[in-house]
Amino acid sequence: MRIHLVDGTYELFRGYFGAPPARGAQGEQVGATRALGRQLLSLLRKEAATHVAYAFDHEIESFRNQLFDGYKTGEGIEPELLSQFPLAEELVAAMGICVWPMVEFEADDALATAAARYSKLASVEQIVIASPDKDLTQCVEGQRIVCLDVRQEKRMDEAGVVEKFGVSPASIPDYLALVGDAADGIPGVSRWGAKSSSVLLAEYGSVEAIPRDSAAWTVKVRGAQALARELSQAEEKVELYKQLATLRRDVPLEENPEQLEWKGPDARRLAAICERMNDSRLLEQVQAFAGSSRD
Repeated sequence: MRIHLVDGTYELFRGYFGAPPARGAQGEQVGATRALGRQLLSLLRKEAATHVAYAFDHEIESFRNQLFDGYKTGEGIEPELLSQFPLAEELVAAMGICVWPMVEFEADDALATAAARYSKLASVEQIVIASPDKDLTQCVEGQRIVCLDVRQEKRMDEAGVVEKFGVSPASIPDYLALVGDAADGIPGVSRWGAKSSSVLLAEYGSVEAIPRDSAAWTVKVRGAQALARELSQAEEKVELYKQLATLRRDVPLEENPEQLEWKGPDARRLAAICERMNDSRLLEQVQAFAGSSRD
């Protein structure tokens, strides 16, 4: 079987910024959730997806906020987007898809956990992580676990990760610790850019293995002495940044792969949610596709 693991938080954001606003039966904003429903239907159609799970950041803050005050929060996110998370989770579940709402952990941790766990099973042919988030590229393994940017319809296997970042998937947390990740609030280490980080990590594999004396480096990097000095001065910080960038693989997920099989929507629940969203068309489209997929 092939399993699709979807970053529901990203999909809701994509719907909010990419689709026109719309009001539900009670006047609430539902445009992003409507768009997410169509994005899900498109995934089922174009990918011929049979086993699917969506992970959401049910709470924007996670255990990482307790480790670092500068880590991303829900501050600045539009209230009309935040208010749609519960409805989005309800819609995906009503469409017959497994939903993982994360509170202590992040959605990415759930996807990483599922990918690591399911990839060990002989019955699983491939795992597709549907998200453009560079954090998730650390999960990629050969062509068995790949990332999919649904919007651009681009897949990234292990060779693709190396081509894009200059390092293997296993070194992505180290790379992000050095260069930083603005989306997550990780500042990175001063002077360390993408090129210097990729060259040294390609050589040494991890930030811990990079000699703190640049004279010992076996590759040439511009400004080596300054880079080594900055790294030495940021020892504790870079260790923390790597911890923040490393996805957890121990999220307590109950479902086995067989429980992710899509068997069609819960017609009654879906009808009620579509009525709340003033979107009878989505109900018709999902029901029609579910009917055709059974033929």
